Amino acid sequence: MKVSFICPAANEELSLTEKSKVIGSWPPLGVLYVATLLRDEGVEVSVLDQAAEGFSLEHTLKWVKRESPDILGFSALASSGKTAARIAREVKKSDPDILTVFGNYYATFNDSRILTKYPQVDIVVRGEGEATAKHLVENIQRQEDLKKVKGITFRRNGKIVSTPDRPLIDDIDSLPIPDRTLLRAEYHSTIVGAIGAPKKFTTLLSSRGCPYRCRFCGCQKIVNCTWRPRSVNGSYDELELLASEGYRQFLFVDDSFTINQKRVMRLCEKIIKAKLDVEWMCEGRVNHTSRELMRLMVKAGCRIIYYGIESANQRILDYYDKQITPEQSRRAVETARRAGMDMIVGSFIIGAPTESRKEVISTLKFAQEMPLDIPQYNILGIFPGMALWDEFKKQGYLTKELEEDYWEMGICAANVHPDTLPYEEMKDLVRYYYRQFFIQRPNFLLGQLARTIKSPFRLQIVRTNLARIRRITRGWRDFVAYEGDEADAGIEVLAD
Repeated sequence: MKVSFICPAANEELSLTEKSKVIGSWPPLGVLYVATLLRDEGVEVSVLDQAAEGFSLEHTLKWVKRESPDILGFSALASSGKTAARIAREVKKSDPDILTVFGNYYATFNDSRILTKYPQVDIVVRGEGEATAKHLVENIQRQEDLKKVKGITFRRNGKIVSTPDRPLIDDIDSLPIPDRTLLRAEYHSTIVGAIGAPKKFTTLLSSRGCPYRCRFCGCQKIVNCTWRPRSVNGSYDELELLASEGYRQFLFVDDSFTINQKRVMRLCEKIIKAKLDVEWMCEGRVNHTSRELMRLMVKAGCRIIYYGIESANQRILDYYDKQITPEQSRRAVETARRAGMDMIVGSFIIGAPTESRKEVISTLKFAQEMPLDIPQYNILGIFPGMALWDEFKKQGYLTKELEEDYWEMGICAANVHPDTLPYEEMKDLVRYYYRQFFIQRPNFLLGQLARTIKSPFRLQIVRTNLARIRRITRGWRDFVAYEGDEADAGIEVLAD
C-alpha cells in the first residue's frame, strides 16, 4: 500500500498577491504528521508541496504517475480546493483506480458539497487526520466496510454517507515527530515575496486548539473549543532535534501559544539552560501576556510575536466574542516592546456588520497609537465553518444561491450584509492608512531604523531581502528586454 499526499497550489481565481500570502510559505505540518504516522505503521508515503516546488499541473501529474500511489490525499484549503479538484480529475482520467481523499479545513466543512460537485473525489476526511487516516488505510487494506471508519464522508450507491465524528486526540505527545525530510522544498516564511526567516526554517507546534469562541474563526468547530498542550519536554525535545539537524529559525503554529504562561516559561527556561541557538516566532493573545513572560521569551530566542488585536472598538470586539479589550491590546504591545521583542505584528479586522466608517477608521488608526512594527489589516470574510457563516444563513443574508456560489472560496461580509461599509470603500481606507503607517510618519521610520541597527535578526532579514530584490531586479530587466509584450503582464503583477 502506498499513500501520496499533495498540498495543492492556490486556485487560479486568486491574484498572485493573494497566492503568495496563503500557499507555500510554511511547511505543511498537518500533512507531515499524517504521513509520518502512516510511514511508522509500515505504509509507503510521499509528499508534494505543489506551490513550494513550483510545479505546474503537468509536472504534478507526472509526479503522481511516477509515485503510482494506491491512495492520493489532498490537503485543501478554501484557497486551494479548486486546484485540488482539478488535479484529482486529471489523475482519475489516467488511472481511475487511484482512491482520492480530501482533508483539512475546507474539506471538513464542505464534505457533502465536495462529493456532490466533484465525482473525482472518493472520500473526505473530517477534522484531525492522523487517527482517521490510519484507520482508513487499514480498512482499505482489509477491504472492510468504510462505515466502520469514524470521521469520513463518502459515496455509496449514489448516496452520500457520513460516519460519526472521530474524538479528538487527547495525548498530543503520542503523535510522532513529523519527518521534514519527506519534503524537498526549502521554506523561509516567505510572504508576498519577502523572506521572513533567512536561516534554515521550519514550523512546529506545542499545542492544538483554542478554548475561545471567536466568531470569525473555524477552529472552534474542529476542536470543540478545547486546548490540548504537548508536554514541555516533548516540545523541547523536538526543538532540540531540529536544531541538531541544522534548523535555526522556527514558527510555533499554535493557535494559543501563550494561553498557559507558566508552560511557555518552562519551555523558555529549558531553551536558555541548554543555550540552544535558535530564533522563533509565535502568536500570542493580548490577555495572556506579562512582562516576565515576554522577557523570558525574548531571552529564549523569540524574535516575532503576532497579536490578534482585531478592533479599537469594544462594541465590535464583543460582536466577535473576542473576549479582550483595546486597553489589553495596547498593554500587550507595549510590554512586548519594552521586553526587547524584535518585531511585533498586530492583526486587525474591519467590515463587521453595523460597523460605522468612524469605527473602521478608529481601528485603522489604532495601529499607529501602539509601538507596532507591522499592522495586518483584514476585511472580514466569511467561510463555511465560521459561526458568522451560519448566522448570516439564519438571518437570510446568505441565501441558498449565494451559498452555492461562495461555499468554496468564501465571500466578503460586505458583499452579503446590507449594514456593512462597501468593500471598495474599505479597501481604499486600508490603502490610505497603510501608506500613513509606513511612509508618512517620520518618527516611526527613524525608530524602525534604530531598532534594525541594534537587531542582528532584523539586519539579517534586511540584507537577505535586499539581495533578493537585486536578483529579482536583474532578472526583471532581462525579462523586459527579451520578452516583449509579456512584460506588460509582469507590470500588472508588481502593481497588484
